[in-house]
Amino acid sequence: MLAKSLNHLISKFKGLMPCQLCGLDPQQAHSLCHDCWHDLPWFNQYIQRRHCRILAACCYRFPIDRIIHQYKYEQQLHYQTVLKHCLLHLALPQVDAVVAMPISRQRLVQRGYNQMQIIAQSIAAQHQLALWQPVIRTAQHSQKGLSRLERLQAIDKQFQIKASEYRRYQRVLVLDDVVTTGSSFAAMQQALQRLGCTQIELACIAVASPKIR
Repeated sequence: MLAKSLNHLISKFKGLMPCQLCGLDPQQAHSLCHDCWHDLPWFNQYIQRRHCRILAACCYRFPIDRIIHQYKYEQQLHYQTVLKHCLLHLALPQVDAVVAMPISRQRLVQRGYNQMQIIAQSIAAQHQLALWQPVIRTAQHSQKGLSRLERLQAIDKQFQIKASEYRRYQRVLVLDDVVTTGSSFAAMQQALQRLGCTQIELACIAVASPKIR
């Protein structure tokens, strides 16, 4: 009862706050006003990347590109709400656990947080799902100057599974922020298959240069 009342008060308070983009009209649950939310570069379709079928919420264009960049690199954590709701706007499949795309320890120390872990945790809690992190990512180095094949091979080597997590969950949803080549998703999918996952769903907030297949 107390939690319900608290959520109601929070909802009313948010309705008095301005939109996080235009700063003019009142924000809704997703932290934007009606018009700014409607005008996001929605995509809401599947794309095909490296044998991966990925559900994408938006195209990586203004203003979603700016929102993601500021959330990811400039500690603008208040944007997690709108980014979470972009994913919730999708028809997400039924799964047993949510998995955030892992980042290396080096990146975690530099940034201070895994941007997708925060969002995945919120989505998992909202849907009463497990938050699962069975894959470790080793050092992420710059891929500038590498050929496409070299980039793909380098990413494949970055993902290491935790053997103790074998077959803990079989239906999982993997979340990431931006997809370009799909290399990270492909490597993550292979790692989860080695862990015994039989249904691996992939979703992202935005896709760069989408090609529908």
